[in-house]
Amino acid sequence: MSLDTLIRRSSLPCPDVDAAQAAEWLTTYYGLSGTLKALGSHQDRNFLLDCGDGRRFVLKICHGAYSATELAAQHAALRHLGAAPQMRVPAVMPALKGEDLLSVEHNGNAVHLRVLEFIDGQSLAHVAHLNRHIVTGLAQLCAHVDVALAGFEHPGLDRVLQWDPRHAFALIEHLLPVIADADKRACIAEAAEQAQAYLLPLVASLPVQAIHMDITEYNVVWARDAHRQWQLQGLIDFGDLVRTWRIADLSVTCAALLHHAEGDPFFILPAIQAYHQINPLQSEELLALWPLIVARSAVLVLSSEQQASIEPDNAYIQANLASEWNIFDVATSVPIALMEAAILDAVGEWEADEEAEPFSPLLPSLSGQGFALVDLGVLSEHFVAGNWEQSGIDEQLLKEAAEHGLAASRYGEYRLSRTLPDSAKEPDTFALHTELQIPHGTAVHAPFAGSLRHTADGALQLVGAEVNLRLWGVRSDFDAGVEFGAGDVIGQGGGALIVQLCSEPDVSPPLFTTPSRAAAWRALCPSPKGLLGFDCDAPTLADSAALLARRDASFARSQKHYYQAPPQIERGWRNHLIDMQGRSYLDMLNNVAVLGHGHPRMAQVAARQWSLLNTNSRFHYAAIAEFSERLLKLAPAGMDRVFLVNSGTEANDLAIRLAWAYSGGRDVLSVLEAYHGWSVATDAISTSIADNPQALSTRPDWVHPVVAPNTYRGEFRGADSTPFYLRSVDAHLTALAEQGRQVAGFICEPVYGNAGGISLPPGYLQQVYDKVRAQGGVCIADEVQVGYGRLGHSFWGFEEQGVVPDIITMAKGMGNGHPLGAVITRREIAEALEAEGYFFSSSGGSPVSCRIGMAVLDVMEEEKLWENAQVVGGYFKERLLALIDKHPLAGAVHGSGFYLGLELVRNRETLEPATEETTYLCDRLRELGIFMQPTGDYLNVLKIKPPMVTTRRSVDFFVDSVSKVL
Repeated sequence: MSLDTLIRRSSLPCPDVDAAQAAEWLTTYYGLSGTLKALGSHQDRNFLLDCGDGRRFVLKICHGAYSATELAAQHAALRHLGAAPQMRVPAVMPALKGEDLLSVEHNGNAVHLRVLEFIDGQSLAHVAHLNRHIVTGLAQLCAHVDVALAGFEHPGLDRVLQWDPRHAFALIEHLLPVIADADKRACIAEAAEQAQAYLLPLVASLPVQAIHMDITEYNVVWARDAHRQWQLQGLIDFGDLVRTWRIADLSVTCAALLHHAEGDPFFILPAIQAYHQINPLQSEELLALWPLIVARSAVLVLSSEQQASIEPDNAYIQANLASEWNIFDVATSVPIALMEAAILDAVGEWEADEEAEPFSPLLPSLSGQGFALVDLGVLSEHFVAGNWEQSGIDEQLLKEAAEHGLAASRYGEYRLSRTLPDSAKEPDTFALHTELQIPHGTAVHAPFAGSLRHTADGALQLVGAEVNLRLWGVRSDFDAGVEFGAGDVIGQGGGALIVQLCSEPDVSPPLFTTPSRAAAWRALCPSPKGLLGFDCDAPTLADSAALLARRDASFARSQKHYYQAPPQIERGWRNHLIDMQGRSYLDMLNNVAVLGHGHPRMAQVAARQWSLLNTNSRFHYAAIAEFSERLLKLAPAGMDRVFLVNSGTEANDLAIRLAWAYSGGRDVLSVLEAYHGWSVATDAISTSIADNPQALSTRPDWVHPVVAPNTYRGEFRGADSTPFYLRSVDAHLTALAEQGRQVAGFICEPVYGNAGGISLPPGYLQQVYDKVRAQGGVCIADEVQVGYGRLGHSFWGFEEQGVVPDIITMAKGMGNGHPLGAVITRREIAEALEAEGYFFSSSGGSPVSCRIGMAVLDVMEEEKLWENAQVVGGYFKERLLALIDKHPLAGAVHGSGFYLGLELVRNRETLEPATEETTYLCDRLRELGIFMQPTGDYLNVLKIKPPMVTTRRSVDFFVDSVSKVL
């Protein structure tokens, strides 16, 4: 078959067959009947037949222009693959007389009929974001199919097909006129020309075999498993089966994935890795892959534009046009050379050139003079109190360093100043250049022979045989095209001089790139140290995964870390955390750092007191009295004694001891599903199965959990549920009284923190407190999570219920990350403990802890953080509530201020927890630059408790991101 056949086939419309005719053929030739539904297709006419008895089939109607031999090859391939264990493909259903394929005449034209088994499930073409599991799953399927088809032979494989990349450039040339827009037409032509130039030297070495050629999200069927994870069900549509280059199969899959890449071509790298692990690719195939993807994207656009012009009413074609243009835009957004390097690096095949030609000095007059390398990285001591957010800070620091001599930035450094707070975009923090500060009038020499160019962005470019040099800050009187020898003067510099090397003369690399692209760009843009005469490279970052392995090998693993592969966080500022590559993450779960991270006052106060004294509380010093007095001013009248400890666990443990000592009893009432700490006593009263799966079956007999007053998903719901929840309290108190057992106390979070900040039903605490006190017990308000101003409308959670507890426990934000906790109570309760012996905490109430605690209260007041929790927290809740009307998964919003909970459910009537969806949401949010974790007994609640400096901008970024993922 000739190129004429290719061109003729590329312009074929779908056969003009309606449902009535299709139904008649199914009845006549196959003895099948039922309900028909048209399915989209590029050139075939497809119908789904539902027989009504559980059987479903697909009728495929193909142009007579395609030979029966070609279709027979597809059927043979289906039978061949049907025997492979890794995949499921549809079976071919014979006609009444046993034929696999029928040819009939319709409106004067021949068409081919065949019926295939329908594989139940759905395509994921409509899903905007495909996670790594799906991306690698597609590639693994592609690899398994290619392995299985490697020995498959059939005469129908040798066909002329418009999707065969061997004909791509001829087809592109033929179809280009279909693009009316001259700029778009030129863009496609240029992309095709570049791809062809890269591909032509490789084609003779590319392995050839039978391939599916359309393993895309449209032709792979998926279904959710019991854990709501997508699992592959089968592969359909063998219409593009052909014998061609093996690597073309993966190129088709990767091109389709670009539609889901959100503009990032590096999104496909995990797919390439997954394929290569199963079906190793030759080096020529790896080099050919990206040019083939570019060519495929051009063919997709041109073919769809042509088909749309032939069939303007074909909804399938029209719907796909935008996505195919998107694929082309992503495929042409980066140089082919960059993706070549990225692909080779991804599969471990990149080999750095260790024997580069030596350079002549760029600045020979400065040889031997020491350059001060200025640290501009994430851990740099030059950066304090967020000063890296100032415009031009890097240049300013270089100039300051140059006041004492020569200065230079470091190549390959992740710059802190380029981080992007409140952004899903990966920041371009990796420096692909070195910036020098040199004396004015310094001669700049050619480090190698080359010709001069002046670039559009103001650089002076020296193009050599193997490398080119780009310089900013050089004054040169030479015209473009002038040839220089190594060592010739090409200009003069002074002040800032930016130096960048690149191995590709026609590529204009950025000065900075993202961490995910750093390895690829670094392969093209080597360090300029060879021409500068000194080592300007930043130290290589330690392997984060290896560091995590060291942690797991030495640090008890019961002390969990967030995420399976967490970023390495070494810096924080306000309500953001920053990893070693300079990416900022919005911190939405850190209720310890109420003032935010890196607050300069905390560092100053701690350093000052450490330089003076830090000892235990048995010594006499002013800070402990001053801090205790400050805390008592925040407490209700009548509470006049403070204990200082190191954590919420210690505070709650001490509160239980106080209750025991004062009441003379041991029995404590707690609330189901609550968490109060990890000590023996606090663990005993904690019944959160998310924290301890054995919680309900391991309680000691002195702990009596009452039914959790959860007004959203509890046994009784709504604001009028108080009397029903009190029954559980009454039952326990009555049973204890009948047994002659003294109640020691009742402990409860005044806002149901572990469930995401659910308010207790009206009057609940008032009545429980009255009942417990009537039997001689004390009432403990656990304010560790919810108190200390976080709720916005009140400083303490118990104020929401209009009660005054006997004991208040607090910690978390008291020290802004410094270990600090407290218990506030009345004198008689405190002295009851003294009768049993002294209480002592080695570092509880130390001078440093007290000064830090007072500084936290000072800053909260000065920066009006309590007010911020009320105002911005109120706005936060309004925005979260709006999600309920927009997304079915959003079931309810709990809490107030900066203690909020978004509860996800699959059904708003049954309140089935959306546990797996919540886990996915949190993992996806991390990819988008947000730290969030699921909580609650069903792990279906986003417990939102950010630093109290959180802004409306951060709130908008968070809610918009949650909405996007939902």
